[in-house]
Amino acid sequence: MPLTIAIIGLLLLLLLILKFRINAFIAFIIVSIFIGIAAGMELAKIVSSIEIGLGDTLGFLVMILGFGAMLGKLAAESGAAQRITSKLISAFGVKRIQWAVMLTGFIVGVPLFYAVGFVILVPIIFTVAAAVELPLLYVALPMIASLSVTHGYLPPHPSPTAIAVLFGADIGKTLLYGIIIAIPAIILAGPVLSKFIKNITGKPFKEFFNPRIFNEEEMPSFKVSLFTLLLPVMLIAGASLLNIFLPDSAFKDIINFVGNAPVAMLISVLIAIYTLGLKRGKSMNEVMESLTKSVASVTMVLLIIGGAGSFKQVMLDSGISNYIAELLKDSPVPPLILAWLIATALRICVGSATVSAVTSAGILLPYVSSASVSPELLVLSIGAGSLMLSQVNDVGFWMFKEYFTLSVKETFLSWTIMETIVGVVGLIGVLILNTFI
Repeated sequence: MPLTIAIIGLLLLLLLILKFRINAFIAFIIVSIFIGIAAGMELAKIVSSIEIGLGDTLGFLVMILGFGAMLGKLAAESGAAQRITSKLISAFGVKRIQWAVMLTGFIVGVPLFYAVGFVILVPIIFTVAAAVELPLLYVALPMIASLSVTHGYLPPHPSPTAIAVLFGADIGKTLLYGIIIAIPAIILAGPVLSKFIKNITGKPFKEFFNPRIFNEEEMPSFKVSLFTLLLPVMLIAGASLLNIFLPDSAFKDIINFVGNAPVAMLISVLIAIYTLGLKRGKSMNEVMESLTKSVASVTMVLLIIGGAGSFKQVMLDSGISNYIAELLKDSPVPPLILAWLIATALRICVGSATVSAVTSAGILLPYVSSASVSPELLVLSIGAGSLMLSQVNDVGFWMFKEYFTLSVKETFLSWTIMETIVGVVGLIGVLILNTFI
């Protein structure tokens, strides 16, 4: 029965959005209530779950996306995104631009949460695609694939790190094996896949893209542009490194505070107000008006993401997600494949890669000590499964859709396929490594 409720809920969500054209946020709330009632939850508990899911999801993302929108707007309007784009094109050439953005996505993605890297790099993607006159997704997918893979596979991201600790896996080995598997996954889900979806053009999120071509003297220097846009990366990554090499530092609390993602984004926006705004001759009123417009533009994106969070929470609180995972737990399937299947099943039901990965780890924990398999590979198997088949209950699905101005169908044909390739290649890579380790 719980499995039937989950399937009906997902079908109802698609029907409301695709057939009846109901706003995705409203559809999420309707379906969350339906699933809660069908699963026998108390009415008050359903409302509470919706509120908790929305609050927990947006509690972190609202600042990230808000500050990210501000930084993206300043990067577009000042010409900083164009400056970085010009440098990338001159360094790699148009023919190798996909590899340039893919490498950028990987470097930025290793130390940063997916959402942070996404909002920092999206303005550059828009400007690069326009400058080289290539389809937007042809340029975007290699970078987005890099961000997604680092989020699901590699420490120090939350879920692979948490699972590694839980399983007693070596963090260094997990990172090394993860990078080995990540390379083919990113290539297939990025440059290769993008060649097959050229008919899906996409449009830049207007607040992150300035179609105006700046003159040389109108743009900030490359050093200023790169420093300002990558400052969040430097602050967050710097804090992580200092914690590793100076764990007993007297300034540990300050370092962690400055390296906290929302605080790092705030500091970066404040710096950008000067370097990309006031220093470029704009008044404070002009800069503030621009930032206000940028935040207003992401309001619906935030609501949709919050709705996805509510849906996820109701699935968890109703017990449906755990029920489905338990169905697979006693399967005679080999451990690495079983871990991947459980994470995939939870990903489909819950949407959140982090939640599905950590929940899978909790289910499999008693199984780890008795299974003759590398705990590092088990971490990566769960990570790969947690990225599978992303669809309408996943926050990442809606971020990709809204920022690239796609239809739901186009998002399935691009984002969902990309995530599924990443998940499948990840499992294949784990199984191949398992024959050598």
